[in-house]
Amino acid sequence: QLQLVESGGGLVQPGGSLRLSCAASGFTLDYYAIGWFRQAPGKEREGVSCVSSSGGSTNYADSVKGRFTISRDNSKNTVYLQMNSLKSEDTAVYYCAAGGYWYCSGYVPVMIRSWGQGTQVIVSS
Repeated sequence: QLQLVESGGGLVQPGGSLRLSCAASGFTLDYYAIGWFRQAPGKEREGVSCVSSSGGSTNYADSVKGRFTISRDNSKNTVYLQMNSLKSEDTAVYYCAAGGYWYCSGYVPVMIRSWGQGTQVIVSS
């Protein structure tokens, strides 16, 4: 059973930081690109960032470029999303997803095979 579990969400003030984690069980992440997505209330789910299987290639949506950093620790079977300089428009449920291949297509994984359940991020004063 392929399972991804996100954690690290919460309430933060504008300008603050959060680090999200995406832990895998039932399979090893080593061979797969992993992406982060988010869905704000009333909006469609959108891609945020993607990291290749080795961690050597990372890509970001323009809306988060320079503020968010994706990374992975394959020894821990975990991918992270460091979010700095948070804005109210970053408020959303954040999901991680495992692709079917080692590479990303822009800032999303190719042929998503598994989704996490999501973690809520609220940016508000």
